[in-house]
Parts: sequence; C-alpha cells; structure tokens
Amino acid sequence: MAVEVELFDDLDAVERDAAGALDRSARASIFERLDWFRLIELHCPPPGRLLVLRARQDECRAWLFLKVNGHKAVALANWYSFDFGAILECGSRHTGYQLAEALIAALRRQGIAAVEFAPLSAGDALSLCFAGKLWLYRRSPATIRWTMNVMGRDFAAYWAARPSRLRSTAERKAKAAKLGIRIHTQFSEDAWADYERVYAQSWKPEEGSVAFLRALAEMEGAAGTLRLGIAHKDGHPVAAQLWLTEGGIATIHKLAYAEEAKAFSPGTVLTMEMFRHALDVDRVNGIDFGLGDDAYKADWVDHSRPMYRLVAYDLLSPHGLWRAGRDAAAKLVRRARSD
Repeated sequence: MAVEVELFDDLDAVERDAAGALDRSARASIFERLDWFRLIELHCPPPGRLLVLRARQDECRAWLFLKVNGHKAVALANWYSFDFGAILECGSRHTGYQLAEALIAALRRQGIAAVEFAPLSAGDALSLCFAGKLWLYRRSPATIRWTMNVMGRDFAAYWAARPSRLRSTAERKAKAAKLGIRIHTQFSEDAWADYERVYAQSWKPEEGSVAFLRALAEMEGAAGTLRLGIAHKDGHPVAAQLWLTEGGIATIHKLAYAEEAKAFSPGTVLTMEMFRHALDVDRVNGIDFGLGDDAYKADWVDHSRPMYRLVAYDLLSPHGLWRAGRDAAAKLVRRARSD
C-alpha cells in the first residue's frame, strides 16, 4: 500500500487528525507530545512558518514538526528540547523507515532544499533516509545526553556508588549549610517566584523563555509530574531545580543556584536531595540529566551518549546546490584558518 502524506500549518488541525495519538496517554516522551510543540510554538519558536508532515500507511503513522524559512526547514525544537526526530506510531522498523522516507520526499515536493535537524538520537529514522536520494548530507555530533538506569537501587545504594569526592562535598556542605529544602509536586506561585529569584541571581545567562518554563511547570504540576525543588538559607531561596517524573523516569530540566551562596554548594546539596526523592519516594527506574558537555554530570549518572545534528541539501534543487556550495566553502575557510 502506498504511503499517504498530509501537510498541516496549524496545530489544532494536527490534533484533530492525530485523534489522541500525540497525547500524554499515547506518548511516553514529553518531547513527542503535541503539548510540547504547542509550548514551543507559543513561547519560543524558531523563526519561520509552521509545517507539520504526517505520513500514513495502513495503521502506521509518522509525524515531523518543522519551521520553514524560504527553502530551508529546521526542527520545531529549542534549547529545552532533549530529543527530536520523526515521531513513529508503528510496530515495524521497516515500515517506520518507509514512512520517514515519505516525509523526506514530501519536503522535496514542497521546494525545501535544505534541512537541519537536532538533537537526533543515533538510531533516529531520519538519519538513514537521505542516502541514495540525491541529497548531500552529513551527520555530526552536536551534544551529549546523560542518563542512568537505576537498576532497582534505593538512594543509599546509589549514593554509595558515587565518587567519594562528590559524597564528601555534598554531605559536608549539607551539614554546614543547614539548608531548608522543599520539593513541590504541584505548581505554586510562591515556589515559582523563588525559582525566578534564584535564576536571576545565578551565574547562568538570561533564561531563554521564563514564560515557557512557567507554562511547562503549570502543565506538569496539573498532571502530577512536577518536582520543583527549592533550597532556602535563612529564609532566602539559594538553589532551585525543575524536574519532571513520569513513567518511571525522572528528567532534570533546569537547575540553578544563587552565586552569592556558592560557598554553601547549595546546588550540590539540592541535587543530592532531589536524587534521594526520585529514588526513595518516586522509586524511578531511570534518571535523565539532559544535554550538555558538563563534566560534573558524570559524577551523578553513569551513562552518556552522543546526540547529533543532521544537515542535508537537495542536489536536484538550485537552492540546494547553492547552499551545499556555500557550506563547503565555509568549511574550507575554517580549515585553512585552523592550519
């Protein structure tokens, strides 16, 4: 049976067509849910027009959420997205690959001559669909994703396996600082105000979209997955962390501490208590520490894997050829400068 592809420029139309297939009840990963894409589109979208492609063959479907500028398409993703790719509703790997191929072919028919997708997992179907189709493509490491399989451990067993340097620092600082720590499982105006105060006093750059994070916290608080940890010192918030816990996985989305409280290591102490809550209260099966090349994450979780950026140019299109040539020239200039 042929693959049918439909295009959408409106998320409400996507929702009607998906008929629940992109809802929380159907998608284990938040990064595959329509609600996630709604948050991005509302608060911090990449520039361009919305384009959602849906491929169908029998009972199998696949979706691809993009933003389009001229002849270039990019992922409907941002700095809060841990993962991106074709969203598959299919039990067959072969059929899933066929659906992803149909999505790429539809991009060409739409006059899209250049694409950039990130962050992609190593096994994402999109990465295999450009070979032999007269696209010039390259996949390169973009960042690192940090995770851990809990393997049934409670916090005591997990903590005993951490580096001695981390354990010593966290326990010593916790004893000295005497921080008050509360982990909120529902959205609270006061707790959120504390989060924003901590972030404003932190070493981190200005938040990409506070409105996005607030909307995320409100949505997940209503769903019961929110874990918003706040550490106080003498009544003042000095560290804050936004975690989500669902389906046996605790995902660490944001963490910050007030720079003026650095001597107390409030971020380390709060992280220790958030792990304790995840393992002993929520009894999770895994921890997802998100993206980045931060070496300190290796002290907290056991596994890292590369995430990729995929760039491709349509060699059947003048726009694709021009962009491919420009990209190749830029690479030559960078190489010459580094020699």
